[in-house]
Amino acid sequence: MPPVVDLNADLGEEVTDDEALLGLVTSANVACGYHAGSPAIMRAVCALAAELGVSVGAQVSYADRENFGRVPLDVPAAVLREQVADQVGILSAIADSEGVPVRYLKPHGALYHRVRDDAEQAAAVLEGSGRLPVLGMSGRLLTLAGEAGREVILEGFPDRAYDGDRLRPRDRPGAVLTEDDAIVTQALALAGSVRSLCLHGDTPGAVAHARAVRAALEAAGWSLVGL
Repeated sequence: MPPVVDLNADLGEEVTDDEALLGLVTSANVACGYHAGSPAIMRAVCALAAELGVSVGAQVSYADRENFGRVPLDVPAAVLREQVADQVGILSAIADSEGVPVRYLKPHGALYHRVRDDAEQAAAVLEGSGRLPVLGMSGRLLTLAGEAGREVILEGFPDRAYDGDRLRPRDRPGAVLTEDDAIVTQALALAGSVRSLCLHGDTPGAVAHARAVRAALEAAGWSLVGL
């Protein structure tokens, strides 16, 4: 059997062509309203995901629409737990009504990076998200999830530069890759070590990047299967 990989993208953020991306990816990280999105947008994404057979995940964030969830915030653990539960609950209700389950959890932006190191914040995210599998990079969140018996799913980023095992901060030169060739090369290099590859929906040219990455993966013998 061919090797399997997932191609995911951040959707419902009001900054990209959700319909076009849903025709290319196998999993959709749906913004749950705290950094972007709305119930109407969530419903539209979930409806099309159900039609196309794309898996849906809850992309939870700090409550910070002004900064797109990309600024670190000091949120008490009890508050963060309830915020995550609220986001997962809202998306789950909408997704269920459209005939597609929420299959996994993925933090967004500053929260994504915070829970790689902060055990208290990571625990709050887990406590607020039930028993959903957790998608992310290695760190405290995935370690705690695994210890709790939850499924953990490693991902890599074809459209971001790495410094060691970390993503280069967005305020540094070269942090975001924009050329198809570079993104495809990184996707093929990452595919053997992670279950899922993430393309940022808010990156200029995201649809073209997704099309190029999918074509290259399939040409290299990978079978694209959602989470």
